[in-house]
Amino acid sequence: MTSAADRIRVLIVDDHGLYRRGLQTVLAVEDDIEVVAQAADGVEAVHQAEEFLPDVIVMDVGMPKRGGIEACRIIKQRVPSVLILMLTGSDDDADLFEAIRAGADGYLLKSVIEDIAAGIRGVANGESQLSPAMATKLLLEFKQISTSPPAQPRTPALELRPSLTDREVDVLQRVAQGRLNREIADELSITENTVRSHIRNILDKLQMHTRMEAAMYAVRQRLIDPGVD
Repeated sequence: MTSAADRIRVLIVDDHGLYRRGLQTVLAVEDDIEVVAQAADGVEAVHQAEEFLPDVIVMDVGMPKRGGIEACRIIKQRVPSVLILMLTGSDDDADLFEAIRAGADGYLLKSVIEDIAAGIRGVANGESQLSPAMATKLLLEFKQISTSPPAQPRTPALELRPSLTDREVDVLQRVAQGRLNREIADELSITENTVRSHIRNILDKLQMHTRMEAAMYAVRQRLIDPGVD
């Protein structure tokens, strides 16, 4: 049995009480996950995040008073250590990209409730979590950005690149391709801990919160070519 100290502490945020209770029931059977609090809107979510300091927040995108994306942005500023898994009832492109810019660590369809526990573990392990449909949209967006002509003469990558090492660029390239940490480790013949260390360094250098945000920035700045397998 997982000890209390090793459990992933979770805050659930959704304006529908029935959904919150249902998700709590689903997560209650997971030995390594503990729901420490719930919130019904973005305003309450910010207060609960500051009070309970959860490891992961599972938060709906669309809520009254303050939406999930705005709450995500505020929480990332006030409690930067928290990881945020956004839930959505639709596959709207605009919400996906805004959530990434706000610092979300994952983005799943809330209707697939059985995937949420795995999503919580994934973000807690330092991996971005996207539903298959969302991952496809993001990769296609990356591909469109990388193949579109630049608006001005292209600056050499070394001038644009904020002191990223060649190995960090290798890792970032694979992050943009949607690779998991273990897949990156296998491809580069390094350990998963080394991959995590590279990703932390990349985020520090780019001054960003999440790997998805860093990957989008890198593609937009043409530091890497993500490709689509």
